[in-house]
Amino acid sequence: MIGAFAHLLERLAFTPQRKGKLAHLVGYFRTRPDPERGLALAALTGDLELRAVTPSLLRGLVAERVDAELFALSYDFVGDLAETIALIWPEERGAQELPLADLIEELQRTGKTALPAVIATRLDRMTPSQRYAYLKLATGGLRVGVSARLARQALAEFGGLDLPEIEELWHGLVPPYTELFVWAEGGAKPVSAARAPFRPVMLSTPTDLEALQDLAPDEFLAEWKWDGIRVQAVSEAGTRKLYSRTGDDISAAFPDVIAAMDFEGAVDGELLIRRGAEVAPFSDLQTRLGRKTVSRKLLESHPATLRLYDLLIWEGRDWRSEPFAARRLALEQTVAGLDPARIDLSALLPFDNWKVLAALRANPPEPVIEGLMIKRRTSPYLGGRIKGHWFKWKRDPMLVDAVLLYAQRGHGKRSGYYSDFTFGLWDGDQLVPVGKAYFGFTDEELRALDRFVRNNTVDRFGPVRAVEPTKVVEVAFEGLNRSTRHKSGVAMRFPRISRLRDDKPAKEADHLSALLAMLPER
Repeated sequence: MIGAFAHLLERLAFTPQRKGKLAHLVGYFRTRPDPERGLALAALTGDLELRAVTPSLLRGLVAERVDAELFALSYDFVGDLAETIALIWPEERGAQELPLADLIEELQRTGKTALPAVIATRLDRMTPSQRYAYLKLATGGLRVGVSARLARQALAEFGGLDLPEIEELWHGLVPPYTELFVWAEGGAKPVSAARAPFRPVMLSTPTDLEALQDLAPDEFLAEWKWDGIRVQAVSEAGTRKLYSRTGDDISAAFPDVIAAMDFEGAVDGELLIRRGAEVAPFSDLQTRLGRKTVSRKLLESHPATLRLYDLLIWEGRDWRSEPFAARRLALEQTVAGLDPARIDLSALLPFDNWKVLAALRANPPEPVIEGLMIKRRTSPYLGGRIKGHWFKWKRDPMLVDAVLLYAQRGHGKRSGYYSDFTFGLWDGDQLVPVGKAYFGFTDEELRALDRFVRNNTVDRFGPVRAVEPTKVVEVAFEGLNRSTRHKSGVAMRFPRISRLRDDKPAKEADHLSALLAMLPER
């Protein structure tokens, strides 16, 4: 029922702890019937295929029922479109409880022309809580702090199953996953129909020099951490797939890599744009991400390559239980037969103590290197973030002191706070916007920033407030690229507010020239 699903979403949204979210999900799976629980699982993992319900469609509906100024003010305050409509929508008839499956089927089969009327009719017969769940379901923007992996973890806990086993089956199953729940309740394990399936990716934990002192250097191997995206390349029985680290199929955007996967097996690596021996900045890779087709011109100007890290499956043999040192040796032997222009191997780094490795980290040979990967020689390949096996030692972030210029309310749990900030640097006697950040600060710092915005607003542009340019913040970021889309001429990678600099006046914030000096040489 939509009411039970709405109650689940509310509990998930207001439960910050991972354990609490898992408990709510397990409880829902235990008490709700099929196909309702499977459809809820699919909604949380993003695997429901629904006709796109766009923000413009919803705004058009609410404009017919609610005064435009009232809605604009309400949306500005709430910060979430679905929540605003759920609260402000005028009820015309008594609320009606409907099966979740019926609502989903209706959204799937209704044509584009008839969809607005169908949604309006449903909203008329729902409570605010039901409307919120229905709109979140229809738009696909649940935002309740549950990742697809966490949702699958809840299924594993519900049935006492092994999460990696579930994830290996996942791509061959479809909602409402009835066979998965049969298995979870003691029935037969389902058989996946997927060809070239995704296997759960092994992840690393952050480390630093101090933490490494407790480990024996000779028990580890190290390699560069490249600034691309982690992928799994699978070629089995004539089917070739390229998956992101979360299991999304990105094959369509990289036909050049797919064509070079002339092997039988599954490998782990980094997807990069490479021109000869030179690895391009991450922004070049972003140009191709998310595309369903790629033009010949883009294939030529942004050639994609695969830099291999690990071996999972090769010619029918599963290597994942073997130690990393053995997998690495086998990988070196297998990659020799592949096209080196498209697929190569991440080199191992020579070191015999942590200080030597620290020196390498401090002076990488290429600016696109993010840091180091450190892997225990004996580690098997295990899906997920398994402590003690793999570590990432990233380069220190770049830092600038910037001045807050604009602020906007956040979404979801942050809808009551100004949490999205635009900041700038000095260019002569003018402040020039150079980036945006919406994380990095503590809850206490968020409240302080919110108070500053409310007390120092000098202008408004719809939901955006311009503030008195007096607040200095330290901004950390992972990389910097040239950009013609930004007035400053540069774009930061992963910017976040790392510290409030209340000790520093705005006139002492950094200048644009200092930021430009951080650009890698062409």
